[in-house]
Amino acid sequence: MLCGWERRPDPRPVLPGPLDRLGAPCTFLQALHIPWDPELWPSADPQRRSFWPPLSVLPITLLPNPGQEGACWELTRTHQGAKLALARAPPPSSTRIPEAGETPWVASSRAPQDSAVVLQVNAFLPSDPPLGRGGQVSPVTLSCNLGNREPVMFRKVVRQSKFRHVFGQPVKNDQCYEDIRVSRVTWDSTFCAVNPKFLAVIVEASGGGAFLVLPLSKTGRIDKAYPTVCGHTGPVLDIDWCPHNDEVIASGSEDCTVMVWQIPENGLVSPLTEPVVVLEGHTKRVGIITWHPTARNVLLSAGCDNVVLIWNVGTAEELYRLDSLHPDLIYNVSWNRNGSLFCTTCKDKSLRIIDPRRGTLVTEREKAHEGARPMRAIFLADGKVFTTGFSRMSERQLALWDPENFGEPMALQELDSSNGALLPFYDPDTNVVYVCGKGDSSIRYFEITDEPPYIHFLNTFTSKEPQRGMGTMPKRGLEVSKCEIARFYKLHERKCEPIVMTVPRKSDLFQDDLYPDTAGPEAALEAEEWVSGRDANPILISLREAYVPSKQRDLKVNRRNLLSDSWPAAAPGSPRPGASTPAAFTSIAAPGGSLAGAGEAGKLEEVMQELRALRALVKEQGDRICRLEEQLGRVENGDA
Repeated sequence: MLCGWERRPDPRPVLPGPLDRLGAPCTFLQALHIPWDPELWPSADPQRRSFWPPLSVLPITLLPNPGQEGACWELTRTHQGAKLALARAPPPSSTRIPEAGETPWVASSRAPQDSAVVLQVNAFLPSDPPLGRGGQVSPVTLSCNLGNREPVMFRKVVRQSKFRHVFGQPVKNDQCYEDIRVSRVTWDSTFCAVNPKFLAVIVEASGGGAFLVLPLSKTGRIDKAYPTVCGHTGPVLDIDWCPHNDEVIASGSEDCTVMVWQIPENGLVSPLTEPVVVLEGHTKRVGIITWHPTARNVLLSAGCDNVVLIWNVGTAEELYRLDSLHPDLIYNVSWNRNGSLFCTTCKDKSLRIIDPRRGTLVTEREKAHEGARPMRAIFLADGKVFTTGFSRMSERQLALWDPENFGEPMALQELDSSNGALLPFYDPDTNVVYVCGKGDSSIRYFEITDEPPYIHFLNTFTSKEPQRGMGTMPKRGLEVSKCEIARFYKLHERKCEPIVMTVPRKSDLFQDDLYPDTAGPEAALEAEEWVSGRDANPILISLREAYVPSKQRDLKVNRRNLLSDSWPAAAPGSPRPGASTPAAFTSIAAPGGSLAGAGEAGKLEEVMQELRALRALVKEQGDRICRLEEQLGRVENGDA
């Protein structure tokens, strides 16, 4: 551990002995005291920890030899204290080698008062030829008596957070979804989507693509004959529930189409093959589907043709086509909080923020992660961007970016060297990011704050089985009474296992700090309003009285008569006809209500005419039935 220190005169001489071989003379300096933290510095004898006297710090300053450039000392924690190693790599900027006249940085070891501290020093010198095997000198040991020192009070080292003790727990086996044949398609998708009513999982299907839609209450073993949504002619790659209607789901497939489905209120009783609407515009497979967070019936799709399309599902129209902003395969797309912008990651290693209505690139960061493997990005509630990716040495990384300054990341952390793509899930209410790696058996979670280092590790949930995919429940579907702040649906090879993230609390009362008002199912804007340039944050609801969902309304598609409307072709990135131009809706929003009244009268007349026609048809069919019954009676009586 590095600590702040103050230099004082020290009459003790420079130590002779084995340290001279390192080419770095060793001196002692006085430093500040640091409090004992059993989490950071575990005791070799836990039973005696409470009987130890107050602790002190012995600072050791090792001045590097000016003739050996590039050498630095690294401090690592050991069971007895600290370990110093003279590393070959140059130090980070915060601990760089001091130049002549500068204050050297201090490495400290810890021990109880009136006891000896043992500091093991391993030297790695950038010498040519190297000293010993691999440039390593045999370890040397330095012992010193601390003596009595005056204690100094310091603040706690561990950062305080209400989410510090969040723990994950899988549900019991009888609450899992068994015997689900999860898709084996090679695509970095979550393969799973969840809302407060249904669980959807992309499954293996012969002769096309299909996904399973289950009511959340249908746990246990799923029959192989259970009906699926099977309208695609190619494998399904991505699915997403509409945030404003829990019975509407969109899917993208290798057959180059996007389909939107209406699920019956009580679930499927027969295979669903007819979608509400089919959206065709991509020339290659569609791998990304995501709904607008605040505007009703606005859907974004991205395909392997490097094109992003934005649709008005309510009219089956293409609103915007962005086909010149990505030179290579798009890895993922994420909307910001109010849906005015979205960010994308691409195979060219660039992170982009795009304004869809203008069709322009707001900002771009090249080589956000230098590795060649897929990276992903999500918008946070405050407008910052969180990314996951790989380093040049294929180590998995997390990074936090400020869109106003894309030059350097605000924070960058390396996790491990696994090769599975990291899938980030963000909770805007708690500012916690959950990171799941495909093929991993763990979920890591981090808290994002405004204080350095910005990304704070909280904990890791670990299980035995690797995950094929992952879905997350919206906040309004959680159990508030159990202090549940997140619920994940982990896909195994043939099973879906819910995992509950809980904050341990003793009180049974509603926890205001854990459940601020969250985004509800009501759309803040209509599609036409969003196209006209309006933005709005999500409409929030309170979870205090336990969320009660309102009755869902069916999705109705009103197709325009494209034969009677002759619209000019729109340029790439420009709005499409109808819903893309605010002038197209002036008749809807005309003041005075005269046009609206005339329209209502016309609709009423159409309904009455249709009703009269149906009555005439029923009467005609009734007469025909009577005639047929008379003929049948004569045949049976032998009269005919």
